[in-house]
Amino acid sequence: MALITLRQLLDHAAENDYGVPAFNINNMEQGLAIMTAARKCDAPVILQASRGARSYAGDIMLRHMVQALVEMHPDIPICMHQDHGNNEATCLSAIRHGFTSVMMDGSLLADMKTPASYDYNVDITRRVTEAAHAVGASVEGELGILGSLETGEAGEEDGSGAVGKLSHDQLLTDPDQAVDFVSRTGCDALAIACGTSHGAYKFTRKPDGEILAMSTIAAIHEKLPDTHLVMHGSSSVPQYLQDLINASGGAMPQTYGVPVEEIERGIRMGVRKVNIDTDCRMAMTGQFRKVAQDDPAQFDPRKFLVPAMQELEALCLDRFQRFGTAGHAAAIKVISMDEMAARYLGGALSPVNAAAKAA
Repeated sequence: MALITLRQLLDHAAENDYGVPAFNINNMEQGLAIMTAARKCDAPVILQASRGARSYAGDIMLRHMVQALVEMHPDIPICMHQDHGNNEATCLSAIRHGFTSVMMDGSLLADMKTPASYDYNVDITRRVTEAAHAVGASVEGELGILGSLETGEAGEEDGSGAVGKLSHDQLLTDPDQAVDFVSRTGCDALAIACGTSHGAYKFTRKPDGEILAMSTIAAIHEKLPDTHLVMHGSSSVPQYLQDLINASGGAMPQTYGVPVEEIERGIRMGVRKVNIDTDCRMAMTGQFRKVAQDDPAQFDPRKFLVPAMQELEALCLDRFQRFGTAGHAAAIKVISMDEMAARYLGGALSPVNAAAKAA
């Protein structure tokens, strides 16, 4: 099965009331583990690469690695997504290298540190969307700045994260502004800010409505019932992985992520894409540490990587099942990017009717 665009995948998710985890990848082992989990439960997949991943592995390696996964798993639709693009050049170069979807994060300026104005965000997201749609690629925009409602500060991941103190207004997406943003930019999916943040240290306690504003998602969904919403910074930072790391020589202080049950609640309120990176890193690193501690004489990288892949596979399988993604891969008939471009040009894919059938 060929690569699928984010728009077509999320349209199917909306029509069938499920969410799709978006797993960040940097290397072959992560890709293999994610796809093994997907095959076991017949789930479509979003594989996303940050600018840091593109720098680490290289665009050519990432493109051919994902293409190899497509050939290995011909029955699984795979979306290749650029995470947190910082300008037009980043997004359009990703599309040239085979990405079927890009995120234009205009909530920050190109340095990915400085909060941007609303007008800047609208303008750059609209320009990227117009260029991407011309070739059939999808675009995810972001409104609001990812960061902690406890501290007023943003976590950093792969160079993305606002610097300085942020206000509640910046950290929570305004529902009325969201309506205007989607209408003016034409984006296919909207990442919203509701108190989640990058990295492992999201909350100092199990989050409640004061520091994880699920009510914001509900309010946006009420005004934009047909728009695909995206939760960033949504790793759950499982306690068992914290314990595994610390029991194997690590020193992670106690921390809390986004509970899976809250993500499930978000999916019922229109969240269709859920970004997960930290959990994947923890799964693999926990097993690296365990092997090193249990077998100090071991020097074969494969002895570290095989159990790490198995741990990651188990994590991904759990998310596919709990988000309702499992069981849907076979039902999706992939549409080419040329056909998607024709549908955008013909007005068949309206930004405010994101659940329009793609059949």
